[in-house]
Amino acid sequence: MTTRAVPGPRERLLEAAKELTYAQGVGVGVDALLKSANVARRSLYEHFGGKDGLITEVLRLTAAEDEAAYEQTMRAAGDDPRERLLSVFDWLGEVIEAPDFRGCRYLGAELALADRGHPGHDVIRRYRERLHDLLERELRALDHPRPAYAADQLVLLIDGVLAVGAIRPESHPAAAARQLAEQLVGGQRSGTRGS
Repeated sequence: MTTRAVPGPRERLLEAAKELTYAQGVGVGVDALLKSANVARRSLYEHFGGKDGLITEVLRLTAAEDEAAYEQTMRAAGDDPRERLLSVFDWLGEVIEAPDFRGCRYLGAELALADRGHPGHDVIRRYRERLHDLLERELRALDHPRPAYAADQLVLLIDGVLAVGAIRPESHPAAAARQLAEQLVGGQRSGTRGS
């Protein structure tokens, strides 16, 4: 007889918070989180010190998952840095078409967490830095003349896709952003420079 491990209160809280904070925002009530996770209030405080700690941990977990998804998308696009960068926008086009897509978790959290000292802001800042670094690395491989600035612009395009994708997906923001990204990264392949 095999027994399946039942997730403990910590894991159930994380899963409930991951789902509810995405669907309803980080302002979702504690009672809704506890009910969804089927745990007592005490578990929230024992494992996370309160709702702020839970939100911060959810942001850490989802940031790691999302960063891995960006990396996997780019790896799957092959060896050409230009194609790896552009593949991000193709993938985002698929992401925003998902029926449960509700926009960017991080933009939503940044706007909703009014306390600038909330530890979630630091988690989001570090996530954005790692995403920027990932893009900048590819731009450097392309010998882009301004890789850091171009990475800033690509992050802005990504944010735009995720924001517009939540409110006007029929406008095909990922395809539009991809066209802008093509201009930004240039038509040159890795290792070639135009005159």
